[in-house]
Amino acid sequence: MKPFLIVNPASASGRTGRHFDRIARAVRASIGDFECAFTRARGDGVRLAREALASGGKLVVAVGGDGTASEVIDGLTGETGPRDPEAHFGFIPRGTGGDLCRTLGIDPDVDSAARTLASRDVAVLDLGRLELAGPDGAPVTRHFANVAGFGVSGEVSALVNRGLKLPSGKLSYMLASARALMSWSDQPVRWRVDGGPWHEERITAISVCNGRYFGGGMMVAPDARMDDGVFDVVVWKAFGMGDFVAKRPMLYDGTHVRLENTRVLRARTLEAEPLEGARVRIDSDGESPGRLPARFTILPGALRIRVGR
Repeated sequence: MKPFLIVNPASASGRTGRHFDRIARAVRASIGDFECAFTRARGDGVRLAREALASGGKLVVAVGGDGTASEVIDGLTGETGPRDPEAHFGFIPRGTGGDLCRTLGIDPDVDSAARTLASRDVAVLDLGRLELAGPDGAPVTRHFANVAGFGVSGEVSALVNRGLKLPSGKLSYMLASARALMSWSDQPVRWRVDGGPWHEERITAISVCNGRYFGGGMMVAPDARMDDGVFDVVVWKAFGMGDFVAKRPMLYDGTHVRLENTRVLRARTLEAEPLEGARVRIDSDGESPGRLPARFTILPGALRIRVGR
């Protein structure tokens, strides 16, 4: 089967769809002819990726933002690892935040990203498995490549996805972060890592990191690696609007992990539950899939991606 492109025409404020001819020329110049399908609704990326695999596809490419990539990766991944170990994922980033391509080292330039699809340089990376309560409270399972978490970061992703998207991904997430923190109060949760003792405390956010960046370039987990078999778990407490204004540069260079109320753990699993009736939103690769309770599990070596160098 020819390489299969799954395209979100609405990404980059609709520019992906309007300029798809330009993207198609770059891809064709790199790998020749291909099959293509466009997403129309949430979940289409998962369905189309599974259809591509069922038809024998060995290179499945997401064209869109981190959310589109996450859906396609979800479709390529089974309960414990890849549905087809011989299938490769490709990514042409066209989204708002651009955090996954930063972590992977994929140039957002269309021609450069397209050239990675022809590369035989395949990275074998970990993925995160997320079991959570969906928007209606029913159990949902999905996978994430970069960063998932809960707390104020879930509110930020919800704001961006409701329409607070500007041409600059960094500015979109800065404004959404400021808006969320203006009305935020730390939420009571119960959480533990690797089946250890439970912690009950009020948190600003807990970020479960496979990759290093989120929120349009914030270096949330400066030491995270996508191939080491563990998450870097960043716990934030008592981080308010004043901290965001005064310490914002620390979020982008990774030095925020030195702050008094921030700590980093390494873990293979994290479980979390809300307390006192709190409704705590979850964010996953820039999307808003639901809320606590949730379980995050690392899947070592579950993704094979063409990255090029």
